[in-house]
Amino acid sequence: MSNPLVNLLEQQLGNDNLMESLTQQIGGADVGQTRNAASGVISALMGAMAKNASNPQGANALANALDSDHDGSVLDDVIGLLSGKSEVQNPKALNGAGIVNHLLGDRQTNVMDMVSQVSGMDKNQVGNLMIKLAPVIMGALGKTKREGGLDIGGLANLLQGTVSQQKQSNPMMNMVTSFLDKDGDGSVVDDLMQSAGKSLLQKLFGGKKK
Repeated sequence: MSNPLVNLLEQQLGNDNLMESLTQQIGGADVGQTRNAASGVISALMGAMAKNASNPQGANALANALDSDHDGSVLDDVIGLLSGKSEVQNPKALNGAGIVNHLLGDRQTNVMDMVSQVSGMDKNQVGNLMIKLAPVIMGALGKTKREGGLDIGGLANLLQGTVSQQKQSNPMMNMVTSFLDKDGDGSVVDDLMQSAGKSLLQKLFGGKKK
């Protein structure tokens, strides 16, 4: 079944030029590492959004944030946005650090550790990538909500359905959501290591590496 959120992320983040641009900005990584790390970041943030939206209060807060700050306009020029060459009228739409902190809280460091081990990318580079990609992911979700006319229940169902769909075919998503359901000691890192290379972006884009 076609998933509008996954399709939009594929459209926005499947561009080789974008991955090359991100790799250059982060420095010290190769495109393959960036692609794998981006998969881990997407899995973690989508899993966290689904978890937050699994209760009415969290779903309402997420819907309000999307309606007020994340209408999808950041997707008009993603490469320019990520390189800092594109401007967006609402600064909150670009606050990647704030988005990550809100979604992951005190689990942010452990998620960065896991993505670093899976991708081979330095932990600090993963953190930088996470901050850059968070506004894009929120923008994609906001655009999907707006274009689909989704209410709070529809938004929660979209996220839960996306995560459930990915868990069936994407070990990265499965392990990340398992981690988010734990108390956060990073105990699933070894499991994630066994999943290296079988990632959301590789699944979507055919595992292309350079």
